[in-house]
Amino acid sequence: MTSVFQHLLDIKSQKGAAYIVLIDPDEKNDDTLISQVRAANDTGVDALFVGGSLMMDSKHNDRVATIKREADIPVIFFPGGVNQINTHYDAMLFLTLLSGRNPQYLIGEQVVAAPIVKDLGIEVIPTAYLLFNGGTQSTVEVMSGTKPLPMSRPDIAIAHALAAEYLGNKLIYLEAGSGAKEAIPVEIIQKVYAQTVVPLIVGGGIRSPKAARERVEAGASFIVTGTVLEENNGRGLMTEFADAVHRGKS
Repeated sequence: MTSVFQHLLDIKSQKGAAYIVLIDPDEKNDDTLISQVRAANDTGVDALFVGGSLMMDSKHNDRVATIKREADIPVIFFPGGVNQINTHYDAMLFLTLLSGRNPQYLIGEQVVAAPIVKDLGIEVIPTAYLLFNGGTQSTVEVMSGTKPLPMSRPDIAIAHALAAEYLGNKLIYLEAGSGAKEAIPVEIIQKVYAQTVVPLIVGGGIRSPKAARERVEAGASFIVTGTVLEENNGRGLMTEFADAVHRGKS
């Protein structure tokens, strides 16, 4: 069976880029969880990222099971902590918060998680997570105690991305944070893309299909949206985002 990571690379090769929807399995989404997944199945979404920085009740795993049951596309764990790991994922981003200097999120959480992941047999995709200042204090920033990278310094972004590549990561995630006011600038994506060979995920603050396409044309291989779908007509926007991302750079 083709790995989830290879599946994502195949989509990138075939369509120019892949479109991923982020779902937070929190109680606030209970009423819309199934409809979100079914809409993703039907609108050209290529995969689901599932996760959040907080667990506000004890039903997190049940909601992930529901997502997996309803999904026709890969369900990938986007971890906010070791306590969120369960058996319902097709794969997980094995994240290192490489933009920060907090050792808990550089190696501490990873060491605790690794034996559990091994025991569960979850496919891992080593991913460097670079958090940028999207104009608002994100949950990741608060929970991890890390300072985001400046949007105005492509040189700092390039240095971190090169370190991620040399450390052997398979993906680099350029993240402006959930609910960001600003998306990752096109200039940063272009310059990181020009200096590295690792596929780029770009998320946070992408509020229109046009903005998504611009970032694909700049070099993003994977576009992630979440908050904008919660705030608007999710099904219609998913179709528009998928079309824009898939018409992007070949």
